[in-house]
Amino acid sequence: MQTQQNIEDRLWSFIDGTAEASEKSVIEKLLETDAAWKTKYRELLEVNEMLRSSELEEPSLRFTKNVMEEIARLHIAPATKTYINKKIIWGIGFFFIAMLVGFLIYGFGQMAFAPTGEESEISKTVSKVDFSKFFNNSWVNGLMLVNVILGLFLLDNYLGNKRKQYRKEA
Repeated sequence: MQTQQNIEDRLWSFIDGTAEASEKSVIEKLLETDAAWKTKYRELLEVNEMLRSSELEEPSLRFTKNVMEEIARLHIAPATKTYINKKIIWGIGFFFIAMLVGFLIYGFGQMAFAPTGEESEISKTVSKVDFSKFFNNSWVNGLMLVNVILGLFLLDNYLGNKRKQYRKEA
């Protein structure tokens, strides 16, 4: 037996005229013989007539202009340059630079410079430095990585601003 939804789908395609010729003949035979199909067909025809007779509301010709005027009356949020304090951003940047310098000082403090005899030159002692003590903690390495990345972002932002200023002057 067919479901109610299937019957409605087939009847709507019949009413709309989108059903194929073989489907139309089958539905016509069902409408002549089956009472459930007849009642559902009448209900759907009434709904179809109500839909056709109802008028669609159209917006006025000035609708777009009215909407734009209403939006213009509202205060739109200003650009981020106007409400973000640049001193705070620079302070954060200097903090990360200070952290980077601090970690470098810490790392160089962990290295053991031990010149022996005539090999007192820095170039000769650097080859004998024990680099295993230099930043051997994974947390220190992770913080250094984050600081380097943030420092590069800060440098990129600084150079981008310089480029914009140069273009405005030219």
